[in-house]
Amino acid sequence: MSTIQRRGVTARYSDAAVFNGVIYLAGMVPESDATDIRGQTADVLGQIDAHLAALGSDKTRLLRVQIYLADIDDIGAMNEVWDAWVVSDQAPPRATVQARLGDPGWKIEMVATAAQR
Repeated sequence: MSTIQRRGVTARYSDAAVFNGVIYLAGMVPESDATDIRGQTADVLGQIDAHLAALGSDKTRLLRVQIYLADIDDIGAMNEVWDAWVVSDQAPPRATVQARLGDPGWKIEMVATAAQR
């Protein structure tokens, strides 16, 4: 039986779980709400990079990304940052929707799933 590895465990959630070589990241939100959608997107993508690296993976191994925007009108600016970050021939399946986020200053939240190396 495979074991589940958890990282960044709190009483309420884990930052990540790994099972059978698949990494499941919790929703990543910006460290600061003081920036615009471009800055917040770059912040969240940097967090994804760091979590994946710590778990033996990287953005080329992404299996799926779900993006939640507080305002869907921000999708163009968010896509500019995404397009500069994602490896074009390794772009994962992705969904982007408008959602009500937990903090009024957050403009974006992302959930990612990736394969380990």
